[in-house]
Amino acid sequence: MKKIFFLVAMLVVSYPVQTSTAQTVEKKSLIPTVTIPAPPGSKGFGMPETNKSNTTIPRMRWTSASVTEPREIITTSLDSMSMSDPYILADDATKTYYLTGSGGCIYKSKDLKTWTGPYGAYDVRGTWMEGISFVAAAEIHLVNGKYYYAASFGDRKELVDVIPRRYNVYRHQTMILVSEKAEGPFKPLNPDPNYDYLPHDWDIIDGTIWYENGVPYFVFSHEWMQTVDGTMEYIKLSPDLSKTVTDPIVLFRASEASWALEMVGNGEMTFGLKLPGWVTDGPELFRTKTGKLGMLWASWGAGRYLQGVAYSESGTVDGPWVQEEKPLVGNNSGHGMMFTTFEGKHLLVIHHAEGDGPRKPRLYEIDDSGDKLVLGPRYNP
Repeated sequence: MKKIFFLVAMLVVSYPVQTSTAQTVEKKSLIPTVTIPAPPGSKGFGMPETNKSNTTIPRMRWTSASVTEPREIITTSLDSMSMSDPYILADDATKTYYLTGSGGCIYKSKDLKTWTGPYGAYDVRGTWMEGISFVAAAEIHLVNGKYYYAASFGDRKELVDVIPRRYNVYRHQTMILVSEKAEGPFKPLNPDPNYDYLPHDWDIIDGTIWYENGVPYFVFSHEWMQTVDGTMEYIKLSPDLSKTVTDPIVLFRASEASWALEMVGNGEMTFGLKLPGWVTDGPELFRTKTGKLGMLWASWGAGRYLQGVAYSESGTVDGPWVQEEKPLVGNNSGHGMMFTTFEGKHLLVIHHAEGDGPRKPRLYEIDDSGDKLVLGPRYNP
């Protein structure tokens, strides 16, 4: 254990954290680093599943959520879906629920019971995102009569940074697309087809849109695989959300939460690699009915993946942010967001996995009437 934390400390000290948000793409001449594989017999996020006979289950082939891709539309239930990072928009204009998440496709429902999909979500032809088969943590926000789709696009063909003997960083940015309809198709806001919202060589995931006093913010995770101690940060957006206008500001680090544990010490492997560090995932900001500003976010700890909460002492996005001592939801569940049904019921949607099995969306009742969230029972529509 001491060796692990010594390695983490050395990486934190040696890794140069960038502060510039310049969007000009500078091509680097990079040589991929050696990565440290997980010990034999390890399990963890992104590693192959096995069945009862210990035979590896082939990975599912991801289909792009581009509207240019053909797809079979089916009717299904929430319990039957496999999806990480679920996000539900209750759209008053159409009295329809729109579900998206990792993978990027969209499902529709009138009652939260039966869902049709997957529908294509975006049209990114002619941009750096064209041809990318998988996006992570997609969200749909309604802002001033328009719908905005925030999703993390990863280009595995472009190496942008190398952390020696740790990780090869490929281009990974959360992008904001726009549409007149909740169902899309969503198209890029920025006219530059090669635009990045954040520094080109940063590993960015899970960006979400937040408004405070009329100012739009982009709150995001700077990936722990690059920074070792993952950070939650924000950057201000232009009024039309098409670009960023400030430098990023660090709100907190994953290790500040007592329930978030160091990955290797906790026995968690990631994509088959032995990567020490602390994870920040899935920011989602909210205000309780008393006006208290909070943030849902997820990390790994006892009970594997966990849904946590932090609250801002100042009542603004600048914090300081104070972490709850215990996670809101345990038992390998997390990356949640809240929404209100058309009947006025306040719900939390998260994903849950049994062991290393597929992640599935779950609904919980949630009480936000006080200064802090109170988790209710499972909700079955």
